Parts: sequence; C-alpha cells; structure tokens
Amino acid sequence: MTDDLLELQDVVVRYGGIEAVRGISFNVADGELVTLIGGNGAGKTTTLTTISGIKRPSGGTISFAGERIDNLPAHEVVELGVCQAPEGRRIFPRMSVRENLVMGAFARGSAKQADVDRVFDLFPVLKERQKQAGGTLSGGEQQMLAIGRALMSEPKLLMLDEPSMGLAPKFVEKIFELLGDIHSQGTTILLVEQNAHLALQIADRGYVLESGEIVLEDDAKKLLGNDQVRKAYLGES
Repeated sequence: MTDDLLELQDVVVRYGGIEAVRGISFNVADGELVTLIGGNGAGKTTTLTTISGIKRPSGGTISFAGERIDNLPAHEVVELGVCQAPEGRRIFPRMSVRENLVMGAFARGSAKQADVDRVFDLFPVLKERQKQAGGTLSGGEQQMLAIGRALMSEPKLLMLDEPSMGLAPKFVEKIFELLGDIHSQGTTILLVEQNAHLALQIADRGYVLESGEIVLEDDAKKLLGNDQVRKAYLGES
C-alpha cells in the first residue's frame, strides 16, 4: 500500500451531551479495503456520516487525499470522490433501475454509458430489470442497486454501511463476493459491517469499535484469529 487516501485524527462526534465517537484515529490507504466492525451503538454509522459531511465532528480532523474535509458540506465531499451507500439502501422506489443509476452520477453532471455498462457487468440482474421500478426489486437486488448507484459517481473511496443487513444468506454471500470483485478492480473501500466474519475475509485491515472507541486494529487475517474478536463478534467460544 502507498499513501493514505483517508485519515482521521482524534475525531470526536457528539449528539447533544452524548459522545458517540470518542477521539478515534484511523487511515485507509489508496487501494485498500478496510472494515470497521462492532456491535449496535458502537459508532460505526456515525463515523461514516461524519466522513461524508452529513454530520460535523466536534473535534479532530478528517483528511482525504491530503485535503481537510471535516468542514466541507456533503455535496463537496462527494465531488472530491467520497461516496457512501447508506444503511437501508435508500433507493428511489418509483424510479426505474436505470434512472436510479443515472441519479448516482448527478454530482458529476451526467451519466456515462461506460459506467452504466460497468454496473451491469457487475450486477447482470440489474441489466435484466433496468426498466423495472426500484421498489419492486428484492432486498438483495436493491442492495446491488444501491452499490451500483454509488459506483456511478466514479468514487475514489466507496463507503458501505451494513450492506448485508436484512438480506437472505444467499444474497449476503453474493454481495460480499461482488465487493471483493469491486475492490480487485482498484476501488478503495471502507466497509462498516456487523457480519465480522465475512467482512474480515475480504478486507485487508480492520478496526474494532466499542462504545465510540477503537479497541483493536490489525490485519484482517490476524483479527479473524484474535480470541477477543472470535468470542465477541464471530460467535465462537
């Protein structure tokens, strides 16, 4: 790995008097797939929304490609190349699959057919259903659409929030297989996921969040073998 693409230093995020993120520091190098794992309320989603510019940090700094972004509005963060596929997918249910994808390129000004074709290559089912309303797709297909829409912005950093949530096991495995493919094609990924086993299988490195703090960090394979991680997040005794 080379230079850091994303770097957080001592980031604090508060909701009123509650400190949801407590001075965390971590980095994502260009070309890496890094995962943040942890239980409900650990601060994972808050971390992503703060990087995205939706939530402002109360302290610390966030840098992307060497530029401070912690004071930028969300649309400017997107224009720099940071795109998030949010928890819950949040597609446009009445728009067609193709229209949803085109909306993903809005920050760039217009959609390129080559980008649409790339998404269809990754997700052939979306090509088959490109004229179908997004809201009529299955949960797994909607997740594919949400990821495909994020890719339409040609992100330098793709952030994914709980892509396996609410999906049948066969779709979960397929989504993680596709994330591995997207990463292998050169996209840098920051993945927030409760399914620690699958996340660590495809990641280069991982960070474990508990109560808004990073309590562990290591290569993904080492975290898979860590007794603390195995007991707390992999359901092993």
